[in-house]
Amino acid sequence: MTTLKQQLQEDLTAAIKARDELRSSTIRLTLAAVTSEEVAGKEKRELSDDEVLKVIAREAKKRREAAEAFENAGRAESAAAERAEGEVLAGYLPQQLSDEELTAIVAAAVAESGASGPQAMGAVMKLVRPKVGDRAEGGRVAAAVKAALAG
Repeated sequence: MTTLKQQLQEDLTAAIKARDELRSSTIRLTLAAVTSEEVAGKEKRELSDDEVLKVIAREAKKRREAAEAFENAGRAESAAAERAEGEVLAGYLPQQLSDEELTAIVAAAVAESGASGPQAMGAVMKLVRPKVGDRAEGGRVAAAVKAALAG
């Protein structure tokens, strides 16, 4: 059984052999983030696949935010590079929920909790988070909940 970290290392080797600059640099940076996470505590430890997934998700989020910042600064080329790296990382993450799927989960949670108004946001988030898991970013979930409660 290959761990996610081993999979990243194998993919890095393959990307280097294929002279795929984008994949090799993105995976190399992600492995560096995994390694720094492993040595972050008092003692070095091996990360579980779930923990490695969290690191990859964090790295992907950084790429998205950087792409937006470059886009807003009128640096389309840099934004495109960040997006391309984000797409490489997305291949390792669970399939993301579509907006429709997310809205349906949020609507069900709002109905289940009987909540209304912005003050109920925390209660609804508690119901939605376990159902969504890693398949949608926290910001997207919060925006969907806010929209459902405002509606």
